[in-house]
Amino acid sequence: MKIQLPDFTLAGIQLEEPTRNANEQSMKDCGKLWDRFMKEAIALRIIDKFSETIYAVYFNYSGDHNDPYYYFIGCQVPEATKPEEGLSILNIPARRYRKITAKGKMPDCVAKAWMDIWKSNMERGYIADFEVYDERSKDWDNAEVDIFLS
Repeated sequence: MKIQLPDFTLAGIQLEEPTRNANEQSMKDCGKLWDRFMKEAIALRIIDKFSETIYAVYFNYSGDHNDPYYYFIGCQVPEATKPEEGLSILNIPARRYRKITAKGKMPDCVAKAWMDIWKSNMERGYIADFEVYDERSKDWDNAEVDIFLS
C-alpha cells in the first residue's frame, strides 16, 4: 500500500559511521545502537516527544540496499526542537511511501520482511526508510511493525 506522509522530525541517536548489509554488519551495528537506546533510556531523554512510538530510520544511502547507509533511532518531536545534549535531530521528508507490515515474533518478523523487500523488484527511492514501533510491537511473541519505504 502506498501512502503520502508529511515531513516530520525525530530526536534520538544514530550510528556515527555508515553500515552495510554485507556480512550481517548492519545487524551488529543496528543491534548495538538499539542496545544503547534501551540501556541509556534515550526515549526518556526526549522531553518534547509526541508519543512513546519509536522510529528506526535507514537514511543517507550511498546507492541501494547493498551500499552503505546510516541508521537512526528516535521519537517524533516538533519541527523546531533543539536536541538535548548527546542527541541528534533527523528530518524525514514528505513523500509517498510504500507501507509494509511485519507480523509475528520479534525480531524475526522484521528481519524476514526486510529479506523479502531486498529480494523483490519493487521500485524504491532510498531516501529514508523507517520502521515504526508502537503499541502493536510491545508483545514480542505477536508483534506488528510498520515499515515505510521511500
